[in-house]
Amino acid sequence: MTTPHGTPAGRRPRVALAMRPAALADDLFAGLWPELDSLADLTPGVVTEWDGDAVAVLADTEVLLTGWGCPRVTRDLLARAPRLRAVIHAGGGAAAVVDAEAAAERGIELSDAGDKNAVPVAEYTFAMIVLAGKRARYAERLYRDRRAFIDREAELRDTGGYGRVVGLVGASRIGRRVALLLAGTDLDVLVHDPYLSAAHAAALGVRRCDLAELMSASDIVSLHAPVTSQTVGMVDAAMLGRMRDGATLINTARGDLVDHVALLEHLRPGRIDAVLDVTVPEPLPPDHELWSLPNVVLTPHIAGATGNELARLGRHLLDELRRLRDGVPPAAADPAARAVAGSAPTGRQGR
Repeated sequence: MTTPHGTPAGRRPRVALAMRPAALADDLFAGLWPELDSLADLTPGVVTEWDGDAVAVLADTEVLLTGWGCPRVTRDLLARAPRLRAVIHAGGGAAAVVDAEAAAERGIELSDAGDKNAVPVAEYTFAMIVLAGKRARYAERLYRDRRAFIDREAELRDTGGYGRVVGLVGASRIGRRVALLLAGTDLDVLVHDPYLSAAHAAALGVRRCDLAELMSASDIVSLHAPVTSQTVGMVDAAMLGRMRDGATLINTARGDLVDHVALLEHLRPGRIDAVLDVTVPEPLPPDHELWSLPNVVLTPHIAGATGNELARLGRHLLDELRRLRDGVPPAAADPAARAVAGSAPTGRQGR
């Protein structure tokens, strides 16, 4: 039996790893190397640059397993990989590392681990929403400064999540997971996403609205939109000005969605708070004002998979590799690749 990819079903495909740093592979496949060896005829080493030796490897490669930091696989490089049948990416979109148009022309499958990476991002976001409702950062600072009893009923009256409004900007893979986590709380959830249907909103237990209403009505705003020409700078001075006094902005998507100059105008006087896992630039310069503001939580892009969570992505890569070996289409075809092929709307891929 021959698979749709032109190789005998059950035969181990020739597989190469490409990511940077190379040590990322050890985290992705922690405890999984024997299984990977059983599934693949694995090229020794990890490609970190497409130099002469690495390009030579492409000639025999049938499946490329990639991680973030993978040197981009251009149209010219794909032309040097005549046997390549699939790219399985450990991040949120294989199109980020592969020329999706050229891959589609060749019928090369693109698969990603975006759904798996969405799990820790949604969990991080949910935790920050709960802590923002509690005003945990303010309470901690008050406690540290006084080092004495804090009368919660007197000084933390405007805290808690009961009946608060959370606005999710984007019903991406991550945004939908956050909405499902919030469904078990007493929070009211609004969503702005032009692609979200009424039926899907009802299934998530959220109410659709436009961005202006969401920014005005929400106590906590969390960003989950992709970066497109329409979304860059969407949270601008006008939208930030709509936020309620004491509201919190959470960004685990991309810094490009927010006008940082305008954001500082609202953060300096303490009118709003912010939780920023992503910024522009990233990392911020050492003297950037955001480092010193007491109402800002800055984390180093940790919402996505870190530590032992990387093994979840590695497990997904092996499951997809097994499907390809057995002649079964990938379970997580990359949305951007489907868009290039004309079978899905653009602009919907998650982080």
